[in-house]
Amino acid sequence: MNMKRLSYLAGLLGLAAAIALVVHEGWSTICSTIDHAGWTLLWLLPFHALPLLLDVFGWRVLLAPRDPERQATIPILFWIAAIREASNRLLPVANIGGEIIGIRLVKWRGINGAAVAASVIIEVLLTLINQYLFTALGIVLLIEMTENIGTLSSVLTALIASLPLPIFLIVLLRHGKVFTRLESLAEKLLGGRSRLTELIDGTRLDLEVRALYAQPLRLLAAGAWQFLGFLVGSFESWLALRLLGYPISVWDAIAIEAVTQALRHIIFVVPAGLGVQEGGLVLFGHMIGLPAEASIALSLVKRMREVAFGIPALISWQWAEARRLRAGWRNGTSSGLSNTRDV
Repeated sequence: MNMKRLSYLAGLLGLAAAIALVVHEGWSTICSTIDHAGWTLLWLLPFHALPLLLDVFGWRVLLAPRDPERQATIPILFWIAAIREASNRLLPVANIGGEIIGIRLVKWRGINGAAVAASVIIEVLLTLINQYLFTALGIVLLIEMTENIGTLSSVLTALIASLPLPIFLIVLLRHGKVFTRLESLAEKLLGGRSRLTELIDGTRLDLEVRALYAQPLRLLAAGAWQFLGFLVGSFESWLALRLLGYPISVWDAIAIEAVTQALRHIIFVVPAGLGVQEGGLVLFGHMIGLPAEASIALSLVKRMREVAFGIPALISWQWAEARRLRAGWRNGTSSGLSNTRDV
């Protein structure tokens, strides 16, 4: 079974699990919980802009050395970050489609493609590291607050078991010629230079990645912005539950957000974490005394926010692509007419 089919199967099973949880707890009960908050849940939309903006600050730190003229401003990067997030969450593009789209959009600003790609690669690597740190914080908080280590030990074991992967990636990107070898492999498979190998530009990309590795303070600053984004992002759960009528402490919100994200990270094969997010919130929410219907309502509210925040971003991306395509067509037509007149 190839990865694509496995992903589809995992998605169907996850969707079935999510539906089963909703049916078990009662759709009417969950709906009444959401109705309790009503239109005030719309506050989650502007609130989500804050953790996303903190991530953008981190990305800008990585991109700054190759963009001294600030072609990619914070507002532009925020728009692109929203598209990246929406693509990864709402489109069937695995979890790298949004990053590829992001690289393409930043290149429109006239910045070298290898430099842009390197900034995204390092940003994703820092996100992975921060995910481990954030999860560790959540597990410590839950153990401290609930004195229950049984379920959490399973999450901790799975997380430790997956730890060699980011360590391997850190070492490989720092010392190996990963993208140069990928480019060579592509040339062999395609029988020479092609548009794909030109896009990879492996040698330049390896150099750009190493140039960022050589600036530890810059990496630390970018990572700090990201981690702050993780912390602030957990306030979404705090705010949503307060609006739903189930107020919890800030520490509770950080804890359940961290371990639920870890569960999605461990069971990454399920698209959009269908069923995984719902099951994780029910499981870990129970540990802090949160009723199951409140946990499922929280998950549904989070998904509604993803759609409401993401759809406009995707529409704006398609509009920008169409506008660029029309501009290219007009320039091509004008060039063709000019050549005809010259003849």
